[in-house]
Amino acid sequence: MSDLVNTVRADFVSQGMNHCEGGWPKMMESCIKQNNAIEIYEEYFTETDEATDCEEPKAKTVNLFRDYESCNGWNRPVSSIAWCPDGERLAITYCNLEFQAIQPGTPKTSFIFHIDDPTHPDVILNPPFHVVSSEFSPRDVNLLAGGCYNGQVCWWDGRKGGKPEGEISLDNSHTEPVYKTKWVSSKTGTEFFTASTDGMVLWWDIRKFVEPLESLILDPCGDKGSLSKAQGASCIEYEPTIPTKFMVGTEQGNVFSCNRKAKTSSERIVGIYKAHFGPVYALERNPCFPKNFLTVGDWCARIWSEDIKESAIMWTSVQDGVLDTWDILYQQRTPILSTKIADDPINCVKIHEQGCLVAIGCNNGSTSIIELSESLSVSQKNEKASVTAMFERETRREKILEARNKEIRLKEKTKGILGLGGGGGR
Repeated sequence: MSDLVNTVRADFVSQGMNHCEGGWPKMMESCIKQNNAIEIYEEYFTETDEATDCEEPKAKTVNLFRDYESCNGWNRPVSSIAWCPDGERLAITYCNLEFQAIQPGTPKTSFIFHIDDPTHPDVILNPPFHVVSSEFSPRDVNLLAGGCYNGQVCWWDGRKGGKPEGEISLDNSHTEPVYKTKWVSSKTGTEFFTASTDGMVLWWDIRKFVEPLESLILDPCGDKGSLSKAQGASCIEYEPTIPTKFMVGTEQGNVFSCNRKAKTSSERIVGIYKAHFGPVYALERNPCFPKNFLTVGDWCARIWSEDIKESAIMWTSVQDGVLDTWDILYQQRTPILSTKIADDPINCVKIHEQGCLVAIGCNNGSTSIIELSESLSVSQKNEKASVTAMFERETRREKILEARNKEIRLKEKTKGILGLGGGGGR
């Protein structure tokens, strides 16, 4: 038995057409006009970068988020900003980090906003104390972890409201403010770690959220790790593509390079970089060049290579609170764009993963969303190769200088020993 299909029968005929000088037949004219339609939103020249190269660097404010509690007379500085992996929300926390500056009765709430709606927060977070740092889980956009000023650690599920789903007691938490929270790349996606000025780095799992899984004391010279000699942690860097490594910046201006898989504290701290004279306020590894990382402190930014511990390979001039945008490939003495954000100091800067949006938190409690032009957010042709060559050149130069300095110090040491020996003979 065959299936029957009803179709419209097509009748074909053969005929000619006489094209006369002076124009097309009316039927052809209508067909040609159909080809003149264009898509006004289509980008026809996405593969060429001449226009981007010639474009003047620009930055414009696209949204402004204010602290809800400022309406009640409270001035709460922004302490941290966290972008949600979906790119549509951000968590803003508020805490005055100056010594004993938190006044009694100061609200503890923080907020999760949709980037298009600064008037109504999606979630009002109610932590046990003022939140210093927070970060969304890269695996689950609803999970947010945070550390408080009193050392407590919490996590939230945005689908269940602003009350913490997990909260560590003071006995098992840090003893000082938690300045950084970072999720760990793991199979379960439930682990994160925190760093505090108490000199401790602690690992947590939200499935067993009672006490830390592991701990690291930031003692630069002790085998067992002594809290009395530990350096207070001010920031952390963790790159998921290098799951066994992480870096910690300290209040003493050092950067600890650590191996998470090592067993003892002395083995975990594999190197120390003397980065700044004062606290290291920010620390971030270059996602395109994992061997290079950036530190911020002493009112300037420094670029480092993992192969050189004595000196940075590049650094900027002194910063003054204005948002400066740098293009180190073309000029390193001055920024290519300076943007006035507010009359108050800038406390934190968080760049969206795609690079076109920047969230900036100020001391007055406001958070601005800045949109960068394509010349600042889109990679140009051969840019990666050029930056690679520049980093390699600067690294070689610093290696030569480092070797020369070691040679000079060795000569001076040898001369001093010989001088002491000669003095004894006379």
